[in-house]
Amino acid sequence: PMLGWFFAVQSTETSFGTLLALAFACGIGGGSFSGYMPSTGYFFPKRLTGTALGIQAGIGNMGMSIIQLLSPWLMGFGLLGITWIAPQHAGSGQVWVHNVAVFFIPWTIVAALLAFALLKDVPVKANIRQQIDIFTNPDTWYMTLMYVATFGLFSGFAAQFGLLIKNTYGPQSALAEHFDKSLLPLGATYAFLGPLIGSVVRMLWGPLCDRFGGAIWTFISIIGMGATLAVTTFYLHPTDPAQFPGFLWSMLAMFFFSGLGNAGTFKQMPMIMPKRQAGGAIGFTAAVASLGPFIVGVAIASLGTTAWFWISVTYCAVCAVICWLRYARPG
Repeated sequence: PMLGWFFAVQSTETSFGTLLALAFACGIGGGSFSGYMPSTGYFFPKRLTGTALGIQAGIGNMGMSIIQLLSPWLMGFGLLGITWIAPQHAGSGQVWVHNVAVFFIPWTIVAALLAFALLKDVPVKANIRQQIDIFTNPDTWYMTLMYVATFGLFSGFAAQFGLLIKNTYGPQSALAEHFDKSLLPLGATYAFLGPLIGSVVRMLWGPLCDRFGGAIWTFISIIGMGATLAVTTFYLHPTDPAQFPGFLWSMLAMFFFSGLGNAGTFKQMPMIMPKRQAGGAIGFTAAVASLGPFIVGVAIASLGTTAWFWISVTYCAVCAVICWLRYARPG
């Protein structure tokens, strides 16, 4: 699909159906993520699953941050000598949008070769009937709620972070009518910070989840996310660019807390579920939560930013109660 995007973005005549097909093909990568994440737990003892899954998922989640950090730079010049492809025009300048796709193709080839040579099959076989019995275990559904709160909101807000800055504080916002546009922040400058913080924290907190258990960190995470999202609502209708640091730091704090929960939930599932079910539950919850960017994007567009933030705060509160009563409280 990256080769497809390389050609698709070079023409404004590319059909919407083609874009959907390429997006679907990219989703196969997300599907494989949900497939191989569960297998990791089989190769590590339970006392190390938090660390192993935290490192693996954290590095994977950094992809969004890497893309958002590198893309503006990669689009700024003719890459790899392929200057014979005409650039696209953005205002008075030129951008090479297709660079972003073609840059990562060699790395995916290397990854494919490494996967073919080094990955091991999970030594567990299960038929369809055995696989779907995860849906009879209530922990599958409770942990799906937890992971939608932590990873679903993390990935959704990470995908929308640059656009939120642009629409609320950027040169296209209402502030531009009263203040110099050159003084207003650009979303692309800060977009990579959210996914970067959440991903790094997820990696770092794996060992702490192994030490103290996943449930308490999931509980702290959801409480922290709800609180910081509530604080952010006070900065969603600014009257002065000086309010931007308050918005930025409250959002970055939310991403920090999401990292705690993403590490905590993946520690919980191998501990509270039978080994055969834990893998399937991790895959199912990861697949559902990966709808986060779609859900958050649609919700903000249809409900409005402030309304969606308060809905997210309410959802976090409900999940915090469930997490405490079922998993995190003493005993």
